[in-house]
Amino acid sequence: MTRIAIVVGSTRPGRKAESIASWVHGIANRRDDATFDVVDIADFDLPVYDEPMPPSMGAPYAHAHTQRWSETIAQYDGYIFVTPEYNHSMSGALKNAIDFLYPEWNNKAAGFVSYGTSNGARAVEHLRGVMGELQIADVRAHVGLSLLTDFENWSVFKPTDYHVASVTTLLDQLVAWSGALATVRRQTSEQAAA
Repeated sequence: MTRIAIVVGSTRPGRKAESIASWVHGIANRRDDATFDVVDIADFDLPVYDEPMPPSMGAPYAHAHTQRWSETIAQYDGYIFVTPEYNHSMSGALKNAIDFLYPEWNNKAAGFVSYGTSNGARAVEHLRGVMGELQIADVRAHVGLSLLTDFENWSVFKPTDYHVASVTTLLDQLVAWSGALATVRRQTSEQAAA
């Protein structure tokens, strides 16, 4: 069964990403074509990148926090990144968490749920470039949430009903691509072993 991680991409006190990830998880769990877990980067206490070797060199990692993060991310076939938009980009915590790893991300798929005053669109623009470098295929569908219309008093998450259809489209694309890329990962693994 295809496994998808819904990655909570903010660690800030008062963050919105946690409630958004929970909402996406609720919609995703109605499906029977994949399993979905919420993975919160705040649970990993990752410092600013501190491994002595570049992540493209792969394991073994020097630090227990990196090993734990690696083991968690490696088990998934695809990812939904829930990201705020900070200063026209993603959160620094999310970028740092992504940068800790490399082979664990390769030949997998990703989708994005973003939020901000501009629906988090610029955060997703930056994430798409990062995904390409990590050999992650990002799907076209994107859910953009507005702090103006999808939150009551800028704090309580109350998404507009039409977003459910957007999440469903994102999930359709992500599950299909995640499943297809399993073949690529298998072929790559076989070639490396030969």
